[in-house]
Amino acid sequence: MVMETKDTMDAIISLCKRRGFIFQGSEIYGGLAGVYDFGPRGVELLNNIKRLWWKANVYDKENYFGLDSGMFKHPRTWEASGHVGGFSDPLAECRTCNTRVRVDKELAAIGINADEKMSEQKLNELFDENRDKLKCPKCGEKNFSQVRSFNLLVKSNLGDFTSEGNEPVYLPGEACQGIYLNYKNIVNSMSPKVPFGVAQIGKAFRNEISPRNFLFRTREFEQADTQYFIRPHENKDAFEVIKKERWNWYVTLGIQESKLRFKQHENLVFYAKDAWDIEYEFPSGFDEIEGVHDRSDYDLTQHQTFSGIDLSYIDQETGEKYIPWILETSMGLGRVFLAVLCDAYHEDEMDGETRVVLKLKPELAPVLCAVSPLLKNKPELVAKAREVYAALKKEFGRVMWDDNSNIGKRYRRQDEIGTPFCITVDFETLEGDTKDTVTVRMRDTGQQLRIKTNDLVDFINSYEIL
Repeated sequence: MVMETKDTMDAIISLCKRRGFIFQGSEIYGGLAGVYDFGPRGVELLNNIKRLWWKANVYDKENYFGLDSGMFKHPRTWEASGHVGGFSDPLAECRTCNTRVRVDKELAAIGINADEKMSEQKLNELFDENRDKLKCPKCGEKNFSQVRSFNLLVKSNLGDFTSEGNEPVYLPGEACQGIYLNYKNIVNSMSPKVPFGVAQIGKAFRNEISPRNFLFRTREFEQADTQYFIRPHENKDAFEVIKKERWNWYVTLGIQESKLRFKQHENLVFYAKDAWDIEYEFPSGFDEIEGVHDRSDYDLTQHQTFSGIDLSYIDQETGEKYIPWILETSMGLGRVFLAVLCDAYHEDEMDGETRVVLKLKPELAPVLCAVSPLLKNKPELVAKAREVYAALKKEFGRVMWDDNSNIGKRYRRQDEIGTPFCITVDFETLEGDTKDTVTVRMRDTGQQLRIKTNDLVDFINSYEIL
């Protein structure tokens, strides 16, 4: 079944709430724009994505180290990183209703090639040239202010820093700064040889002018970052290897390669040698899910300058001293979560009925298998099903007990949350030649197999990469 792109996205958003994947933040108070909560199914899918990312970027690699840095950081961190002076979006305000809009996004919506990295003067020129085509999304008027920069850092209060005359503190605008701040600690404690990497999953906050596209642009989100420290000028080959690794990782998630593409940045920030985005084709079109950046020695040099601490690396064999260059990968977990959902979402027909199914890889599915008695009012079936459930729960964890409604409705409900295997204990399980076998129904095909209860773990493991 082919759906319009808007209908597809609306259907996915509806499914997310109905089946416990994503809830609007603070919904009972009318909601908070750009903030979402991961529900019982959503947090399982999110954790599975994190687990696979951590495995690929720490456990499966040599000389990579994990980190979990604190959310609050010294105020000078954000001065050194450039966020205080240059972390902003171009903003204009409707003079009629005071609605604020992202200038680059409004221009792009009418086909004008505007980039957020353009100068404020250039964006103002483009905005002025096209005012007659731009309407306020709220009131419809064409009555905008001039373009100005709007800093995205979220201010906070912390102890003595709240008193007058002291520097303000901020919630992290990006998660990676904690890696740079701990670079010297990692070198001193782990004694790594260059090249080496540091991986971290952390929260970031941005005071977005206009949050949009569900999980795509939010005010609170998680980033999964790696920073790869290399010798100066040994960046090109290593950069290409990292790009290939990151592309291949998305393919291992089950995402169709035809819906992925690389896009090179045309307007590089001043410190970058090269930058590429991995984009996924969402229902609304291609957009970024991860950035791969060659940051040269900018970050460590900045923090060395602002802190006064020598952040040079000294090669213990040669005595050579230098500031490492950094190759970065930065993935928005909410965006990847959404890409996985969009790619897995299908509507098809089975047994003469239309169904919604998430064709998630088993290692990503929030529920790996659901166990049911054929009839919940038959104690002997329930007892045996409970026995099977307990054994699988102990082995896999992600196992659900489901005896609500008839077996057909159970299958449809499990299809919607992406459960690969539905296991039913029926009367054949209890007697005759089929004693101690169960029915295993496969999500994607609807095929039903008789499997011995003692073989269930091996059968599921043959599909699951744990």
